[in-house]
Amino acid sequence: MQNALQIRNMTKAFGGALALDSVSLDIKKGETHGLLGSNGSGKSTLIKILSGFHEPSKGTEAYLFGNKLRFPLTGAVTRSLGLAFVHQPDLTVTENFRIGDLSTENNWAINWKNEHREIKSVFEKYNLDINPTVQVSTLSAVEQALISIVRAYEELKLGEGLAAKKNGVLILDEPTPFLPRSGVDQLFDLIRRCVSFGASVIFVSHDIDEVIEITDRATILRDGKLIETVETKNTSYNRFVELIIGRSLEGKATKKTNIHYDSQRLITVRSLEAKQLGPISFDISPGEILGLTGLVGSGFDQIVSALYGARDGTKGKLSIGSRSINLVNFSPIKALERGIAYLPADRLAEAGVGSISVGDNIVMPNYDNLTSGYILTDPIVYKYSERLAEDLDVKPNIPSLTLSSLSGGNAQKSLLAKWLQLRPTLLLLDEPTQGVDVGARETIWDELNKLTIEGSSIIVASTDYDQLAQICDRILVFNSGIIVEEMTGGAFSKSEIAECVYTVASQSQKGE
Repeated sequence: MQNALQIRNMTKAFGGALALDSVSLDIKKGETHGLLGSNGSGKSTLIKILSGFHEPSKGTEAYLFGNKLRFPLTGAVTRSLGLAFVHQPDLTVTENFRIGDLSTENNWAINWKNEHREIKSVFEKYNLDINPTVQVSTLSAVEQALISIVRAYEELKLGEGLAAKKNGVLILDEPTPFLPRSGVDQLFDLIRRCVSFGASVIFVSHDIDEVIEITDRATILRDGKLIETVETKNTSYNRFVELIIGRSLEGKATKKTNIHYDSQRLITVRSLEAKQLGPISFDISPGEILGLTGLVGSGFDQIVSALYGARDGTKGKLSIGSRSINLVNFSPIKALERGIAYLPADRLAEAGVGSISVGDNIVMPNYDNLTSGYILTDPIVYKYSERLAEDLDVKPNIPSLTLSSLSGGNAQKSLLAKWLQLRPTLLLLDEPTQGVDVGARETIWDELNKLTIEGSSIIVASTDYDQLAQICDRILVFNSGIIVEEMTGGAFSKSEIAECVYTVASQSQKGE
């Protein structure tokens, strides 16, 4: 099988640290190729070089369908040669498809009716029933992901350069984290259809099960080096884990139960309501990790933001021991004063500030204690935050770097360090390990377990059933904004949680 993309000796350094170290890689025509690695392994850097965001070191070479690429790359060049990335501006579906042409062509007489008709015919070819006239932002996460892939592939096919002849290379960077299983199935069907039409696909993911399911081959990076490229069908899950983290996990880590049943620290939620949510009531014991889950749109993910005072229109009461808190007009500032911390799922838009340093992000909730009346200087911030980041194995542990420059998993560990230093009574987590590799997850679990040993309670809202099964003592399953099932005993499996979630959703649709 001929190669669609060849990479030779790709190298990139940041501040003296090698993010990529002489990586050479081939992507064959008509294959789906997985790209895996721990956070900080070099995956993101490689993709950013191909997208033109970074320029590699001298000596790096790359060939797209035999044509040598000249760095730094530009979007116009890569598109003409046959390389496309998934991206999504907030326009109508038709405008989203045509934005590349509109930005490069002097065409003021656009027949939108014809344009909508053409896009609709494109969707029909891929068995998609989507209205081209609606705003992309109004569509479901599944539909947005599907549109992104079709758009990128059609851009290549409709081009006048080599892409039209070769069908191109599609790069999908973590396309599935916020999709339900049904959405992942739809996306995989679309990937297979694109490949059957002649495309090559690079599928970047932390989800080993998905890589095994959808890819033909997979390449593993670790610490900036290419470790191995394997035939997916001949590689077990455990073998992937060993290649990714450099060691085997000695059996599956299990949740260490630290529940204290201390009435003075018992947390109760009563009659919690918000938009399309509730009323809901439940308890959390000191040292307990409580999981919240359900299908996308079931309301489980709204609980954590509501308890932090970050959701408008919240009603109900939260009690910690004998102290009762009215959630009407509750705010994040009041939540912090009462020992409640919250880590949202969106790292750079809500959980942290991507444009400022890692050090400033980490010390943000603790500025007052660090200053003690004196000026807070960068050396103080960096020294303090470096120690906290080291505890969570953040790589690279360079506090002066901006948060946005870290890989997703290392940014997440940095933001978790930000809240763990406060030793909160109640820690609220929304999708805490989304896009985090298997090795980093173990680090996060260890830190959360230390917190529960001290008597803190943790609520984890997540659609990652494997994650929930691994760490939670109990799980509350949601549907249509209310709790419909409680799983107890701490001995549930990933498949049992999934079965429960989809069973209650199916029963609700049938009106049972």
